[in-house]
Amino acid sequence: MIQVLEQTDKTLWDSYVIKSDSSSCYHLTGYKDIIEESFGHRTFYLFAEENGNITGLLPLVQLKSVLFGNFIVSLPYFNYGGICTDDPVVAEQLIEKAITIANEISAEHIELRHTGPVFDNMPVKTAKVSMRLQLSDNPDQLWRIFSSKLRSQIRRPEKEGMYSKLAGEEELDSFYKVFSVNMRDLGTPVYPKRFFRLILQNFPDSSHICTIYTKSGQPVASGFLVGFKDRLEIPWASSLRSHNNLSPNMLLYWTCLKYACSSGYAFFDFGRSTPNEGTYRFKEQWGAKPAQLYWHYWLKNGGPLPELNPKNPKYEAAIKIWRRLPLALTQLIGPSIVKYLP
Repeated sequence: MIQVLEQTDKTLWDSYVIKSDSSSCYHLTGYKDIIEESFGHRTFYLFAEENGNITGLLPLVQLKSVLFGNFIVSLPYFNYGGICTDDPVVAEQLIEKAITIANEISAEHIELRHTGPVFDNMPVKTAKVSMRLQLSDNPDQLWRIFSSKLRSQIRRPEKEGMYSKLAGEEELDSFYKVFSVNMRDLGTPVYPKRFFRLILQNFPDSSHICTIYTKSGQPVASGFLVGFKDRLEIPWASSLRSHNNLSPNMLLYWTCLKYACSSGYAFFDFGRSTPNEGTYRFKEQWGAKPAQLYWHYWLKNGGPLPELNPKNPKYEAAIKIWRRLPLALTQLIGPSIVKYLP
């Protein structure tokens, strides 16, 4: 039986997420609340139940706008989501229910962000990988396997008097300052600050911010950390281009890796990348290895797979204009645009 999550089902749902081998932290119901409160989207959290026990689940978020269309994603804004079950029959039942909902709300497509080839009968994108580094419990062991060039780049900002802070909500303003500048320079609308605040408030023990400061106290690089089970992920990280010559981002990642080791995480997830592009090579130099991502699609009317990303040529002019806008303006209007971009 496929059901839609109610308030009273949240404990049962989260217990399944914690036990499942195919879950991510983003499957937790706390992220349902975060998405709804931050962006105001309609959600459909589906689960399969048998004899009072959950046997699979699928969180869905509807994004509907005049500019970008009407579609469903599991899950937008994050690297992971999709169907969470070890039973292929349950997986088929969940996607059938999702398609029924998509037709009822006139959605044009469904995007499911998986870490494995869940369906062999659905269109799939495999252009992205997740870059992951296996850790030891001693950061010194990790340091010894780095190249001399990498170690030198890490030491450079320290020699310039830069230092790191790793904390929770008290680091949010510094993170957002660096993050919003970087997003503007990339030509990408920025998420609202409350989105990150809600993550920190809902998951205070597993979400943190690491920031690198100059000797004078200016934040120049910052990353948002999310831990779940044996993995620490850095889904958002930025540095100011004006200080790139001093490599503050190298000290940022090394600080995060040390924290991951000392906190007992087995893996560090650098986030998704396109093979052989710049961010891929940056993560590869730390020893990270690619793990294939599978984004499955249901398309109501067939046709090509959706391309709601900065590489789509139709957005080229808009990106160029965005890069020239004042920072305060992008912080003001960016959230109302990016909420519809998965």
